[in-house]
Amino acid sequence: MSESPADQIAPYGSWKSAIRAELLVEGSVRLSEASLVDGCCYWLESRPAEKGRSVLVQFCPQRGRRDLLPAPLSIRSKAHEYGGASYLVCGNSVFFVLAEDQRIYRMDLEKLVPEAITVEGDFRYADLFVDRVRQRLICVQEDHAAAETGGEARARILSIDLQAPLDSSPQILAEGADFYSNPSLSPNSGRLSFLRWHHPNMPWDATELCLAELDKAGTVLATTVVAGGDNESIFQPQWSPEGELFYVSDRNNWWNIYRMGHDEPLWDKHAEFATPQWVFGMSTYGFLNSDEMLCTFTEEGRWHLARIDIHSGEHRVIEQPFSDIESLRCESHRAVMIAAGADSFPAVVTYDNHSGTLEIIASSNSNPLPEAVFSLAQEIEFPAGERHVYGFYYPPHNPQFTAPAGEKPPLIVFSHGGPTGATSAGLNLKIQYWTSRGFAILDVNYSGSTGYGRDYRERLTDSWGITDVEDVCAGAEYLVAKGLADPDRLLIKGGSAGGYTVLAALTYHNTFKAGASHYGIGDLTTLARDTHKFESRYLDKLVGSWPDSEHIYRARSPINHVEQLDCPVIFFQGLEDKVVPPNQAQTMVDALKRRGIPVAYITFANEGHGFRSGDSIKLALEGELEFYSRIFKFPLPEPGPGITIENLD
Repeated sequence: MSESPADQIAPYGSWKSAIRAELLVEGSVRLSEASLVDGCCYWLESRPAEKGRSVLVQFCPQRGRRDLLPAPLSIRSKAHEYGGASYLVCGNSVFFVLAEDQRIYRMDLEKLVPEAITVEGDFRYADLFVDRVRQRLICVQEDHAAAETGGEARARILSIDLQAPLDSSPQILAEGADFYSNPSLSPNSGRLSFLRWHHPNMPWDATELCLAELDKAGTVLATTVVAGGDNESIFQPQWSPEGELFYVSDRNNWWNIYRMGHDEPLWDKHAEFATPQWVFGMSTYGFLNSDEMLCTFTEEGRWHLARIDIHSGEHRVIEQPFSDIESLRCESHRAVMIAAGADSFPAVVTYDNHSGTLEIIASSNSNPLPEAVFSLAQEIEFPAGERHVYGFYYPPHNPQFTAPAGEKPPLIVFSHGGPTGATSAGLNLKIQYWTSRGFAILDVNYSGSTGYGRDYRERLTDSWGITDVEDVCAGAEYLVAKGLADPDRLLIKGGSAGGYTVLAALTYHNTFKAGASHYGIGDLTTLARDTHKFESRYLDKLVGSWPDSEHIYRARSPINHVEQLDCPVIFFQGLEDKVVPPNQAQTMVDALKRRGIPVAYITFANEGHGFRSGDSIKLALEGELEFYSRIFKFPLPEPGPGITIENLD
């Protein structure tokens, strides 16, 4: 008598899953930069199946959906390396930054023929905004000419005359600070607001909201700081239709929304109406009309949607199915956003203020997967010494399999990047890939993460590599104590800064039995000496000022203590990575080889910081699974890619 599919018994880790690595590539895209202009929605799709090409998509209710950018062109800004705010639709034209040469182009929405409006050179652009009255494009520019001789790129806000010849000199509106973002004109075109900040601050540490008075020609007459400063982070300044300036500030510990000239927030709430500004153009609120604002905020790790009366401060939380919301933009009683639920893929979603309805107009994944296959996030809070730490626990789940009686599942602790950042409860196939094969997952918002107030964020001050590491270890040990994980199969993975937490946890603690570092940091001194301008002073607050605190950097660098690392590690590295140079991974790999520790190293010749190509994404997932199966000797239902593991008998 044969067993039904639901009765199949197999060891954790060996379950056959419908969530194949190909599903992260085939029919799957990454959505970003949603906008709403003249009733039409726009967004970017990064397509792994097209080697990560980023395509501008338009959806108009009467016309339907269409790609606006002809292949093989791609839109992407490299300003601050991470980009963002790389296009703008205005009237019948779209302005965008072309990935290949980083110049700004203008393209008629009907003819679809790009025309360059900036000259060739080592420049990068972001945060595009059209001054309709003066027929000019305002934007942030990074000039990398000085970087060629060892200096830093220079940041400025400038305007480009849209009627002048291509080789005309742009007008500089602001310069002198280390960084600029969010230029925006008041409705009467008489004032320009923008953010600026200075080394060693990151935008979530201290920013200044500036207001520049303009003459009729658009020349800056005077600039004043109207909010922000030391120990205050300002986010997304935006003009209301009536000409009032709003912004988000964390002056009361929580990123709340304020109106210029008012000391109290519009809605005083222990929640965050902002996210760390890693990219340009992030948006968490907008104006539905002259009286109402639509906003999104995160509370206890989940994002919510609400309407606020901007005059009275009255608010109403909108019931909706999503747990992760970003890129919210508003226009004339409507809004567009990118949202994901615990069991629904990230999607472009519209909101109608009159009817209160939400509608999905595009999904990030077209593969039909039943909700029954997904493991749903469970919010947990656990102790780490005297601290309380947060995260999401995903139990192993596959409706066709159960594990042998008494077996505990292997646990993978996910360490998010940043480290100033946060994980969310939105559906993520990179998590479901593992849970559907019989792994438990703990996705940790360790101390230093965003979403829990500035005090929680600042727990990592001077203690990166210590507090975050203690937190991920404590989370794993908490689940072991609850009987939810096998103590002999505790794993940890992370990318970039999360990869540093992985290597530090494996080096300085004995909690984990193996790990995976995706473009992670092994040598903090190398990162301090050899990284791009945006993050060049990031570690001053997380570790200590450089080079005065070099001894601390060396003490916290896993590469200097590799003799303490005695468990298997797999490394994944893009060879064009400018954020975390490949020599960091190579040095760690070489050291582990010499010590006889099982180690695997998978490189990607045409990838940078993060993997965009479908082939790279697929190999990284399948290679990591094969690594664990060979280390812990559990069978795989399908053959792996055949990776090389050094020092493994």
